[in-house]
Amino acid sequence: MSHNFVKLIRVPLVGVLFLSCLLSSCAGKRDCVIVAGSTSVQPYAEVLAEEYAILHPEGEIDVQGGGSSAGITAVRTGTADIGMSSRELSEKEQDLWSVEIAKDGLAIIVHPDNPIKDLSLEQIRHVYSAAITDWSELGGNPAKIHIIAREDGSGTRSAFDSLVMDTDEVSPRAIIQDSNGTVRLLVSNDRNSIGFISLGLVDDSVKALSIDGVTACKENVINGSYSLFRPFLFICAEKPEAEALHFIDFVLSEEGKRMLADEGLISLTEIKE
Repeated sequence: MSHNFVKLIRVPLVGVLFLSCLLSSCAGKRDCVIVAGSTSVQPYAEVLAEEYAILHPEGEIDVQGGGSSAGITAVRTGTADIGMSSRELSEKEQDLWSVEIAKDGLAIIVHPDNPIKDLSLEQIRHVYSAAITDWSELGGNPAKIHIIAREDGSGTRSAFDSLVMDTDEVSPRAIIQDSNGTVRLLVSNDRNSIGFISLGLVDDSVKALSIDGVTACKENVINGSYSLFRPFLFICAEKPEAEALHFIDFVLSEEGKRMLADEGLISLTEIKE
């Protein structure tokens, strides 16, 4: 569902369909909480919701995708109880209630067969702005670089623009995808591609590049040496109550933090330690 709706929310009419579909997903169900938004946060929220359902079978947590901005809109319009965002709230969104549930690194990924292992932030910025267009310019094999990026409105794209691009813009030649999973899939099937995804979603099908000599790993996000990371937020229109509050309390509990850490995220407990 999330793949389709990230595309649809660009059109106002279909965006209404996205929000109305959220409403219908819990129609007639008692104690049903709709959680919608960031496709980066979504898989972790689903794992938490499954465990919560075992502990609290009387309630129901319905997790949807749609992107960070769509989730925030859904909270504002009352079509979602909890929004998920993988970016900081903007100045215009500061009136909303929010809580950080974890941090996540942003990984720059290439095909495992790509000989490149490390790039500087400047090199990555030049690749995505198309100032550098061939792998040979970076010490790799001669081949055109295929740029893969997330869509505008996604928290992952917002974090990438802020942490990497600075004042430069992603080239219009970039191949735009609507989820971390599809970016990972494309990179895993294309030896000349480059993409960016949640560090927690990196697997053996792709290779995460070191940035300025620093390995992209959870430990280096915690110690501050790896600079590409962003917050994972839960957002509500106002202070949550009832089942929504109970679910958020579970996510912030020691058990919830342990589950997020086991899934590859940086939990608040690990950051404090």
